[in-house]
Amino acid sequence: MRRSLISGLVVALLSSAVVTSTAHADDKLIRVGFNPGPYKEQFQNGVAPFLIKKGYKVEYKDFSDGIQVNDAVARGNIEANIMQHPVYLKSVNERLGIDNVGIVQVPTPPMGLYAGKLNTLDTPKPGTVISVPNQAPNEYRALLVLQSLGWVKLKADIDPATFSQKAISENPYKIVLKEMDNAQQVRALPDVDFGLIQGNFAVSSGMKLSSALKLETPTSQFINVVTVAGKNKDAQFAKDIVAGYHSAEFKTYITSHSQYNGYLQPSYFK
Repeated sequence: MRRSLISGLVVALLSSAVVTSTAHADDKLIRVGFNPGPYKEQFQNGVAPFLIKKGYKVEYKDFSDGIQVNDAVARGNIEANIMQHPVYLKSVNERLGIDNVGIVQVPTPPMGLYAGKLNTLDTPKPGTVISVPNQAPNEYRALLVLQSLGWVKLKADIDPATFSQKAISENPYKIVLKEMDNAQQVRALPDVDFGLIQGNFAVSSGMKLSSALKLETPTSQFINVVTVAGKNKDAQFAKDIVAGYHSAEFKTYITSHSQYNGYLQPSYFK
């Protein structure tokens, strides 16, 4: 009986050690989700080496839209995502009833007005068709670009998270705004007069920011952030991700690669 008891204790201790070891290993695994764009490349080359030196293993997950990748963070299927600005994050939180939070800004290509059938910014003719994202916060961004050109005027005190075209107070040139999925906008350029396209979708399709006829005015609310579940905002892995972006190595990587010229830069770069 004594021998059986000792054997049982040994098995229990070994099982406990395996569980502890697995839990420790899981603490060092960071799964990160992305939409199309430059953020995965930035993370792989500028931040992941910093995390790997700290003993982390990094896995990359690709998603086709912003809802699924935020749901995955909230459910714990991934630890973080890098693909959205705070205004969009707020709208998804409200839509899904979740509590994801941004922990650090990342270099972000600005939205731009790109040529379709037309390639000059002459006074638009009535019925000019411009494609815009079909997400409220990003359609709001698009309209801010048009307002800066004097082509439309928006009402005051707009909530970007719930924006709709009803918030346009003046449309003197009777511009037609064609809402479509962001990922389709580049391919749809030959079918519209202009396209107001988010920077990440433009650059991931091989377009240069310098080819835009007009870029949005830099504003911090549209600089993308690394997002984690609210309960994890003070977790060690989150702190280490922030440290990776704040590192001299990351800044050197960004500033030494010309493809990031013209990006909206995080406040910690200044």
